[in-house]
Amino acid sequence: MQYALTIYAAPRELTPEEGQAMSAEYFKVTEEMRGAGAFLAGEGLQPVSTATTVRVPNGERIVTDGPFAETREVLGGYYVVDVADLDTALDWAARSPAARHGSVEVRPVIDFDESAVG
Repeated sequence: MQYALTIYAAPRELTPEEGQAMSAEYFKVTEEMRGAGAFLAGEGLQPVSTATTVRVPNGERIVTDGPFAETREVLGGYYVVDVADLDTALDWAARSPAARHGSVEVRPVIDFDESAVG
């Protein structure tokens, strides 16, 4: 089953050394996911200051700078994993550095081929 592991944390300034250490941790867990055959996709995202949000209430397109919601933690990246069950997805999420500094939301991915009607 496929799960999306979305990574949320409060934006913060890192020293170059802290940034390198954090990147090394993400690289390590990503390589472990690849080695286990669980990794399907994953990317980090540019800072929230680069975000643009689109809404179309009543057919009118409204574009605003910034993230969708006002919150202290913002989406910083994601993984998509293919694992046997939720417990295994939770194990991978717990290994992410974001689990210590923010949160990792785990959600099943819809398989539209299997859920298609008729």
